[in-house]
Amino acid sequence: MENNPYIDLLDKLKKGEIEEIVVEKEAFFTFREVWIDREDRTSFVGEAGLNGKIIYRYEADSK
Repeated sequence: MENNPYIDLLDKLKKGEIEEIVVEKEAFFTFREVWIDREDRTSFVGEAGLNGKIIYRYEADSK
C-alpha cells in the first residue's frame, strides 16, 4: 500500500489542492484500500458516473 497513488491524492483532495478524484472501475479496489482505513472516509463523497467511473469530492461537513 506504500506506493498507492491514492494516499497522496486523498490528502490533496482534503487540503483543497485538487477539487476531485476520478476513480475508474479498474482502479476502485486500489482506491478502496486507502480510503477504508481513513477516519475521515465519510467526508469523501462519491458520485457514480458511466461505466463504473466514480468522482470523489471532499465535503468536510459530511457525516
